[in-house]
Amino acid sequence: MTTIIDLLNTLFWDYILIYGLLAIGLFFTLRLGLIQFRHIGEMFRSIIGARQSDRYGISPFQSLCTSLASRIGTGNIAGVAVALYLGGAGAIFWMWMVALVGMATAYAESTLAQLYKVQDHKGQYRGGPAYYIARGLRAPWAAVIFALALILSFGMVFNAVQANSIADAVESAFGVPKLWVGLAVAVLAGAVIFGGLRSIVRFAEYVVPFMAGAYVLMALYVLVVNFDEVPGTLLTIVRSAFGLEEAAGGVAGSMTAAMLNGIKRGLFSNEAGMGSAPNIAATATPSPHHPSSQGLVQATGVFFDTLLVCTATAVMILLADVLEPGSGVTGIQLTQQALETHIGGAGQYFVAIAILFFAFTSIVANYTYAENALIYLGLGNNLGIGLLRCIALAMVVWGAWEAVLTVFNFADASMGLMATINLIAIVLLSGTVAKLTKDYFEQRRRGVEPRFTVKDYPELQDKIDTGIWK
Repeated sequence: MTTIIDLLNTLFWDYILIYGLLAIGLFFTLRLGLIQFRHIGEMFRSIIGARQSDRYGISPFQSLCTSLASRIGTGNIAGVAVALYLGGAGAIFWMWMVALVGMATAYAESTLAQLYKVQDHKGQYRGGPAYYIARGLRAPWAAVIFALALILSFGMVFNAVQANSIADAVESAFGVPKLWVGLAVAVLAGAVIFGGLRSIVRFAEYVVPFMAGAYVLMALYVLVVNFDEVPGTLLTIVRSAFGLEEAAGGVAGSMTAAMLNGIKRGLFSNEAGMGSAPNIAATATPSPHHPSSQGLVQATGVFFDTLLVCTATAVMILLADVLEPGSGVTGIQLTQQALETHIGGAGQYFVAIAILFFAFTSIVANYTYAENALIYLGLGNNLGIGLLRCIALAMVVWGAWEAVLTVFNFADASMGLMATINLIAIVLLSGTVAKLTKDYFEQRRRGVEPRFTVKDYPELQDKIDTGIWK
């Protein structure tokens, strides 16, 4: 079993996805007319006034904060440090590049999620890749596989991964035993999760801006204190990305290492194309009333995750000058060393608290994705939802106490499968995305607020819930 899982991970992450996600990001960037560059202002305007919701859906801002809660996790602290350790400073440049093209992919998948959404038995909007695969491509079998893979990855094992990171950091900084940390996290997460979707998104709406803002402010403080070193650091990032820094020292192959590690860690962090964020994007009431508006909102999530939070970690590490290839110091430990250099002993506690916030919000946000998939499978009754919640919280306690690598690798393989299915689906539905995008911006150019009109899309009449869009 271990051999098969390792083989699948090699196939997905070293071949299919490492190149496929980047290629499809470039594909949508070109097909949508460089949307993330030409319409970056519209993306940020879409967040302004995004507090509007109704009794059927959450607000676009709540949707954005919840997707950010999932995206911004331990990968933004430990993952960036690993990318720097294995790929050098140039890895950050390639993280930037994959985020920029990933914004187009994130736009496409969340726009489709909005278009093909439905209402559950309580009237709440539901949607995501499983829905647009089943309704848009008429491939319910693929939708079922996607939903099962998502539940396994985001509803179960990844919560154990996040809990393990919290337990390690808290035990290291404060000496609290891991089991007690896991139980405490499970109790707190349960208080949020058992409140339902609206409880989770209200939690994310207030906590995510605070935690991300505090982390970025710390990075800005480091930049100001080390202002004279910033230009040289930025130059090092760019030169290292193309092997120029290492080539001067006679190290071969550094450009490849920087590119592969930067792309891989960037994709893991921003999740563009993975099919995760569309699950929460579909539950929002779009403002304006057009599928593209929520796609624009979610595209900014990739920007915030990688170009702000991941960059914050990278800047603090590089300016601390603690990066020593071959030393064995990487991950959370490297980030802690960097902060201790900048602010003294408090750095260890700051990183521990940051991980606590980042990982905890990921746990509750990941659960919403799994619940959405469970509802698609027709198991969204009280018993099914209750069991999912209990299993998700049990995985938190287990993950804090004991990390089993094989299980985590299995989750990576499961996520690789769901990402592959999602990428194929959004490419096959790219014509619809292009038509929606053209429609949205043509209305903007005419000076009217964009609205989706069902009669303009006769090819979708039997595929979407037309009542939602009246």
